[in-house]
Amino acid sequence: MEISSIPADEYVRVVLPQTLPLWGGTRDLLAYADDFLSIARSAYGRPERFTVGLRAGGDIACSCKLYEREFRWGEKRLRATGIGAVFTPPQMRGRGYATALLGALLDEERNAGRDFVFLFSDIHPLFYERLGFVGLPSRNVTFAAASLDGRPTGALPIDEDDWPGVRRCFDALDARRPWSFTRTAREWNWVRRMTAPGPTATQPVGLAIKRDAEIVAYAVGRRVLRSDAFVFDDFAFNGDEGRALLPALLRAAAGDLRRISGWLPPPLARAALPRGSARRRKDAITMFAPLSADGRSWLQTFKAELFAGRADPVWPADHV
Repeated sequence: MEISSIPADEYVRVVLPQTLPLWGGTRDLLAYADDFLSIARSAYGRPERFTVGLRAGGDIACSCKLYEREFRWGEKRLRATGIGAVFTPPQMRGRGYATALLGALLDEERNAGRDFVFLFSDIHPLFYERLGFVGLPSRNVTFAAASLDGRPTGALPIDEDDWPGVRRCFDALDARRPWSFTRTAREWNWVRRMTAPGPTATQPVGLAIKRDAEIVAYAVGRRVLRSDAFVFDDFAFNGDEGRALLPALLRAAAGDLRRISGWLPPPLARAALPRGSARRRKDAITMFAPLSADGRSWLQTFKAELFAGRADPVWPADHV
């Protein structure tokens, strides 16, 4: 068996109805398919291979999605491939198709000069570890909105003209980190999607604080009414004033909801938040598989820091 591309229309027809209970959330099949197609047709979808899989007797035996990312480590630029939505139909399970697919993909990406492969596991991380992936700390943090500074910040909703300033704000914070995924216009389009209207149970929120026409802090997320929480997906600050204003900005984003939660953010961003209650996630567990000498060197260099427990390695926006 060989890895082959799965056309988007076939993926929508055959795979999505089966994965809807796993990853559809509150969406119906039509909304789930629309979201998939919007990504498949965007720059995130590889020009030739976005959805791939193995076939048995002409049927899709196992499938997944592929994403290309760049990784910054000091002056180095590493090439990364993300794998998402690994799925084997129930009638095809127990035959080693997922192992065969992922093993073949790892070999292909290694031969193509990729430095590492990453994914966010929802089930059975041990399965991926047996293939060479390393599970990294993956946690959620929650704190009471009332525990944050409630002073007025002058925060306003992010509008279309604000996004370049939002990007500069993030880049200023991210540049202080020794390593990170780089964000191109493609990734920023994904962040902007987070402020678009979603399921009726959530209210997208994007707020920014400006000083002298520059954004010094912003927060993007969702008010989830059933959880009585504002869930942040992305935030950043620039300079001491922006850092000092961030807690009040998050409280403003929460409105009258009692809690604020989200993935435990990376260093620097994590340090600006109150301690809160951090718990291991049961899904979207961050996993890396180094493929090259540079990939292995990066993991070895930062392994102690990664497992120290002070922060998580990536942002929710890195999970597509």
